[in-house]
Amino acid sequence: MRQRLQTSWRATIYASYAGYITQAIINSFLPLLFLTLQREFQLSLSRITFLVTFNFGIQLFVDFASAKLVDRIGYRVSIVAAHVFAAVGLLLLGTLPYVLPVPYYGILFCVMLYAVGGGLTEVLISPIVEACPTDDKAAAMSFLHSFYCWGVVGVIVLSTLYFHIFGIGNWRYLAMLWAILPSVNALVYSQVPIRHLVEKGERMSVRGLAKTVLFWILLLMMICAGASEQAMSQWASAFAERALGVGKTFGDLLGACMFSILMGTARVIHAKLTYIDGKKYQVFCSILALSGYLLAVFAPLPALGLAGCGLVGFAVGAMWPGTFNLAAAGMPRGGTALFAFLALAGDIGCSSGPTLTGLVASAAGDNLKMGLLFAMIFPILMICAVWLLQRNEASAAAAGAAQPE
Repeated sequence: MRQRLQTSWRATIYASYAGYITQAIINSFLPLLFLTLQREFQLSLSRITFLVTFNFGIQLFVDFASAKLVDRIGYRVSIVAAHVFAAVGLLLLGTLPYVLPVPYYGILFCVMLYAVGGGLTEVLISPIVEACPTDDKAAAMSFLHSFYCWGVVGVIVLSTLYFHIFGIGNWRYLAMLWAILPSVNALVYSQVPIRHLVEKGERMSVRGLAKTVLFWILLLMMICAGASEQAMSQWASAFAERALGVGKTFGDLLGACMFSILMGTARVIHAKLTYIDGKKYQVFCSILALSGYLLAVFAPLPALGLAGCGLVGFAVGAMWPGTFNLAAAGMPRGGTALFAFLALAGDIGCSSGPTLTGLVASAAGDNLKMGLLFAMIFPILMICAVWLLQRNEASAAAAGAAQPE
């Protein structure tokens, strides 16, 4: 009986792995088509850029709304709906732009659909896995988040292979093929066991979370984690092209793929090192990220600059799941609302990090190295946030010791 139960929960965890791969498809597939869409539908660069802003904007809104709605609707209905939204959005992406009189509106509608799915997925998967009866929850969380990285690599490599064989003009059929994974996973999630992280009546309210100093420190850490990651990740391909003088295909493979592989590897390693103090490990990763940024900016050789880009990927790997682990341990009654706000803060970091990096680079005469030099502020802020976390814990311990028995 015990073995059968463990096997059932293992299926839930496997479905969650596939859920993060779905999230990778949502965020990584369309950017591979930007130039193709621009040519095929005569779209301006501003309209192409807005697709990214719109995608993450919808996900941010869903993150915020999920803080209260998911517990009312239920985990199972919400996670199945997330995958249905993702599947329909990807499926229509290959058809709707060719049906509507204004193709761009069709693309926007599809992005809206799968962004709703992406936002729900990001909010739900971590608490679903955290609620599973696993022996080492911190390790399970780190390993779970590595699948987003493997998903990004898979999307880039398999899409590049498809375009090479069938031609990028047939991208619409690949969009439909990518819809298969969320479709199947929706069925899986409708059958596997799922339980809430915190039972009703024991969860902290949103107001209760907002009154807690620890909550705000964790949000700052998530913003820093997302910004430290994406400030380099979003520019990795361009950096590879500029550093090595290769074309876009090899730039994607050497830049974005290398970054994601090293980030995923770091998360797998972190899953094996959960006995290490989480706060000290975050400081170590932040210092490593600073070293990577410095190497990328000041390396005398292009290959060393690219190595700095990869070092940042490895360094930031544990920041996001590590903060989730600290949150789950420090606020066990936080429930879904806590994870929703953590996802919201992480997405704010993911959108603001590369945006600010690009603005600084543009102000410096399109000097990408100056933008990356500015991005060092994010791992520095992470170190400051960990210091605040330690101060808060010390204050709480002192207050507890002062309480009369």
